[in-house]
Amino acid sequence: MPKAVYQVPYPSNEPVNSYAAGSKEIKSLIAQYKTMYNQAPIDVPMYIGSEEIRTSDKRPMSPPHDHHKVLGHYNYGDKSHVKKAVDAALAAKHDWSNLPWEQRAAIFLKAADLLAGPFRDKMNAATMLAQSKNVYQAEIDAACELIDFLRMNVSYMQQIYMEQPESNAGMWNRLEYRPLEGFVVCITPFNFTAIAANLPASAAMMGNTCVWKPAESQMYSAQVIMELFKAAGLPDGVINMVSVDGPELGEVVFSHKDFAGLHFTGSTGVFKHLWKTIGNNIDIYRTYPRIVGETGGKDFIIAHKSANPMEVATGISRGAFEFQGQKCSAASRAYLPSNMAEEVINKVIEDVKSFKMGSPENPSNFINAVIDEKAFDKIAGYIDYIKSSDDAEIVAGGNYDKSCGYFIEPTVVVTKNPKFKTMCEEIFGPVMTIFVYEADDFENTLKLLDETSEYALTGAIFSGDRYAIATATKLLENAAGNFYVNDKPTGAVVGQQPFGGARGSGTNDKAGSYLNLLRWVSPRTIKETFVPPVDYRYPFLG
Repeated sequence: MPKAVYQVPYPSNEPVNSYAAGSKEIKSLIAQYKTMYNQAPIDVPMYIGSEEIRTSDKRPMSPPHDHHKVLGHYNYGDKSHVKKAVDAALAAKHDWSNLPWEQRAAIFLKAADLLAGPFRDKMNAATMLAQSKNVYQAEIDAACELIDFLRMNVSYMQQIYMEQPESNAGMWNRLEYRPLEGFVVCITPFNFTAIAANLPASAAMMGNTCVWKPAESQMYSAQVIMELFKAAGLPDGVINMVSVDGPELGEVVFSHKDFAGLHFTGSTGVFKHLWKTIGNNIDIYRTYPRIVGETGGKDFIIAHKSANPMEVATGISRGAFEFQGQKCSAASRAYLPSNMAEEVINKVIEDVKSFKMGSPENPSNFINAVIDEKAFDKIAGYIDYIKSSDDAEIVAGGNYDKSCGYFIEPTVVVTKNPKFKTMCEEIFGPVMTIFVYEADDFENTLKLLDETSEYALTGAIFSGDRYAIATATKLLENAAGNFYVNDKPTGAVVGQQPFGGARGSGTNDKAGSYLNLLRWVSPRTIKETFVPPVDYRYPFLG
């Protein structure tokens, strides 16, 4: 047991490498990328307890920007592997939850330092290969954000444990933060390596054991995450990684009496289905499960007539098209006032025409491929719909090609219909739809914006008028869980802008803050009375 109250190292955000042309950082990373691209095909196992499990069902892993290239295979499992993972998580539960918190902290702090050092290039290169991120997008995600999650969450863990109640004379009140009673299921997306690692790590940090299902299109970098955790000393069975069909996973975990929590990032439709399943099975469980989810978005930019047109245009170009628009926070609809709309649109068109598109191996490429053929076909379908519509026009981009990689040109659409399909529905790709409103009709446009989408994840207001900013902040208070003033609606930094939204965008439990960690504990109050009474009679009885 601890013999002191330990102070963890005070965290600060990991500095982001710029990867400037000719720098040692860019040379090192591109060399690592080429090494991993050209190495012998790898075989990614499932990690269950102390075992690395391989099966006869081997699924290929290919870069989205070069889908003829096979980097290796991952091993696909079934319900038996899920059951084995649950058993492994429950078997590891006692020792892990009883390990002093500073010992758990040390593992994740070590993982952060390993990632900042010897694992940095490998994690970034894996993300470039697996998810087609350019060097900078990989750096801010797979390296910096994950390092920040690990270090900041350790600090938040200490903060939570130190939060204690007051005590009156003659007694001592204590509050302990127990891990949940059972195991936690973590289902993660393809688009952020940091999220894939943080969902199981944040629950594990608080003493829970997990069954983790990464996205199938992220398995290549998921293996590097497991290698990182193993190198940091994470005990077997604490995080069990499985690659299985989603319904088969659900059939096992959501019908198990010891299911204690779901940590999810993915689509709104899937999350709603899982919530219904859990609700229907509520009588099975030992305790009410915690359900934490971050889902879709239809994120917005609105400009006031006082805004700087060049700032608005840059917010659109970066906010909509970085990582091919495949961020939950990516801007996909914009509302421009009539007094500057033409200037902003022309600048965005100029930006889009200057974008270079291709493999992440060439650092000058701003745009890379979308994640897979399913996503490509969905996005292409939206573009075809726009081309056939009378009330919308493509003013930039609009072409696509999947012959070698899943490449879709950044596409800018202008519509006269504020409820046009691509103003309302999540596309999750490089498509920005713009609606031009009368410059003096700002407040009505804010109300229109608020009523247009089921989502409420991120949004931005650009304005030079403080009254307009205050009005937008108030009228849009429920439209975005992360709201930006004169900035693009992407790029939340751990410890600075805790991330999450409400409405159709999730439970708003704010990854990257103490709020999220509180969801993975079950507090117990302990009251100790030093000199108990020996007579039941109170003074009022006379």
